[in-house]
Amino acid sequence: MVTLVARQSIIIKCNMQTSALLGNYEFYYAAGLFCRLRRIEVDADILPGALKKAILPALSESKPEDPKERYLVNMLLGYEPDEEYETQMRELLRWGLGEERIWQVN
Repeated sequence: MVTLVARQSIIIKCNMQTSALLGNYEFYYAAGLFCRLRRIEVDADILPGALKKAILPALSESKPEDPKERYLVNMLLGYEPDEEYETQMRELLRWGLGEERIWQVN
């Protein structure tokens, strides 16, 4: 249930272009989605600080034309992950990496 809520939250935020990332659960799904869009490979067991560090160069260089993707990038750039890590975060990262229904809540 937590994973579904985190996924839906990111999609709604990008669609409405409002709010910010509110925790590592959202961060992991958002990072996975960004990596999918940019074809960046990351280990699913990566810790929060290492994940941010791994995607930061691509985030900094990213200039997406799509407003939803641009908002995703801005949210990721503005988020500083804490050290909390749980196995559901790995699941969220994988979900983002394999997302087939980008920007669809259902």
